[in-house]
Amino acid sequence: MKWTSAVSEHRFLKYAVAECAVEIKEALGAQSADLLVVFVSAHHAARYDELPGLVRELAGDGVLIGCSGGGIIGAGREVEQSPGFAMAAAVLPDVTLSPFHIEDSDLPDGDAPPGDWQAIVGASTSDGPHMLILADPFSLRGENLLAGLDYAFPRAAKIGGLASGGNQPQANALFAGELVHRTGAVGVAMHGNIEIDTVVAQGCRPIGERMQITSCERNMLLELDGKPPLEVLREMFQGLSERDRQLAQNSLFLGVVMDAFNEAPKIGDYLIRNIVGMDARAGALSIGEMLKEGQRVQFHLRDAETSTHDLDAMLDQYMGSHEPHSESGALLFQCLGRGAYLYGRPDHDTDMFREKVSAMPLTGFFCNGEIGQVSGSTYLHGYTSSFGIFRPKE
Repeated sequence: MKWTSAVSEHRFLKYAVAECAVEIKEALGAQSADLLVVFVSAHHAARYDELPGLVRELAGDGVLIGCSGGGIIGAGREVEQSPGFAMAAAVLPDVTLSPFHIEDSDLPDGDAPPGDWQAIVGASTSDGPHMLILADPFSLRGENLLAGLDYAFPRAAKIGGLASGGNQPQANALFAGELVHRTGAVGVAMHGNIEIDTVVAQGCRPIGERMQITSCERNMLLELDGKPPLEVLREMFQGLSERDRQLAQNSLFLGVVMDAFNEAPKIGDYLIRNIVGMDARAGALSIGEMLKEGQRVQFHLRDAETSTHDLDAMLDQYMGSHEPHSESGALLFQCLGRGAYLYGRPDHDTDMFREKVSAMPLTGFFCNGEIGQVSGSTYLHGYTSSFGIFRPKE
């Protein structure tokens, strides 16, 4: 296995692809790429339809997958607010790649058997595939897709993001082979001698006490430990520092412990969800996630400093149980709300990855939503950096 990555800020797409192709070929030498992953900024939107042909002509005929992005990442460098094109290339011996395209109408019903989900990606559980998934945010029920794939492929790692750069339907692009899609999702199932390690940094820290949901209806949080959640918040607010009180005004979230058997949840064990509304009369909160009575939850805050500490801790946690593999490559799916917008400078997350993990080739884009796993299940996240580290099986 061998990975390499290149990035170009040339304002003409043909020359940007050519610059990356030269770097890729020099890095691979006599080897040919089996997989090409490309990300292109919206500055090149008028040329999206030309991209597959350019990549084929200049970089080779490996399996091609990619999408548009509000910013792109290549060679471990983040490119925001300017033209950008990034390409990852991988030589993957003893790995079978099965690309797929899914439209929302293809999604099986909620009570469909696993075989129906396996059919839409052209893979079976016996193949033991892992998946890279890129989806359009306007035309696909992403949570339904991920829940179905988890049901059909419970042991498969899944990583990816929602295309960005366009703020309306049909404005984003998904690339799969020779085709450019404006709706649905594209992806590739990977079978054989490959593993994908995932690191999901949601950028939050807990405040207050962990509590149990004692009453809820769908996504409405009605009681925590027998009290209305707004009453809990008012009591908690009194014990916060002035800085945290300010943060809580506009950066307050709810973390849900997703593993019911985890008695001591730590960073990374919470699924972070937005608080999307409140019912002042009932003292209830509306949460961006379906809730269940008995779940344990804790309020969280997010800011640049917290996001830095969270990413640092998640990468340390990963390195505590993994050794960098010389043949590894990584993909990064980073929220549009991170980057220079959050940290005040570019390359924050990519620099930390290089310092904490390794200088392995790192490619990605800034997403409208990030796909990553928490406690063994796959979710669609916001404000997150979701890393996929690709390596041979031990």
